[in-house]
Amino acid sequence: MGKRSAYQYNMDELHQMTIDAFKRRGVEVEDIAELVYGLQDGYFEGLTMEMCIENVLAVLRKRETIHAVLTGIAIDEASDKRAFPEPLQSIIEADEGLYGIDEILALGITNLYGSIGLTNFGYLDKHKIGIIKEIDEKKDHTVNTFLDDLIAAVAAAAASRIAHSVTYEPQNKPVI
Repeated sequence: MGKRSAYQYNMDELHQMTIDAFKRRGVEVEDIAELVYGLQDGYFEGLTMEMCIENVLAVLRKRETIHAVLTGIAIDEASDKRAFPEPLQSIIEADEGLYGIDEILALGITNLYGSIGLTNFGYLDKHKIGIIKEIDEKKDHTVNTFLDDLIAAVAAAAASRIAHSVTYEPQNKPVI
């Protein structure tokens, strides 16, 4: 029996599966783009929602992002079904403050885009705005321990992508 290819899905299929996984959990690309807009509006003249959506979709095309999102959402969905042994099931369900694995997985996305991505992620994780707040406050007994951090990471990475696209013109000042 020959070795099976590690990549049985093409990138377009994986990209769509990632978008679909977010949708299953009640999150649209536009929801994430709104966070990006809020993070970058004051820093990027002429920013549009279309640009934010484009950058979210670009982040969602990265293999590392795809893997993190599909893994984290699969963990939340398995936890919904109470598929983990104790004490892990209770830890994930409660989103215990010192668990941290959800943030570690999400940081794999932000690390693709440098320190701006990291600081934006920290801000979104602390302040829980927009769709992150909605997900965090859901009372429907759905486990979203990983979902809120994944949303924050994708938004932070997309905002960082926009920030990195700004061209800075050097000032012609004499060096003293």
